[in-house]
Amino acid sequence: MWPWSSRSPSATVTCLACGDGISRSAAREYDKYGNQWDRRDKEFEHLCPTCHNELCHQPRDELEDILVELQAGEEETETFLASYLATVEDRYGRVEEES
Repeated sequence: MWPWSSRSPSATVTCLACGDGISRSAAREYDKYGNQWDRRDKEFEHLCPTCHNELCHQPRDELEDILVELQAGEEETETFLASYLATVEDRYGRVEEES
């Protein structure tokens, strides 16, 4: 089970998108593996309501797996984006920009 201090609604957590501190009760849980219902031995990251509302809430099949596979956040931005684009094009075809 989780320690009471980290699960307490009055505890403060940090929004992973903007870095603001927010009360645990107002925060939205984010599970980078996409399965928030499997809670065993997990620690969730959090989003403030504003950042959560700005997210795209469309299905993201395989997105999280690709991000983990490509070690998102561990490479320089340009290197990561080049790898991401190459991976997506290899698996799903060429990405076309809308005009």
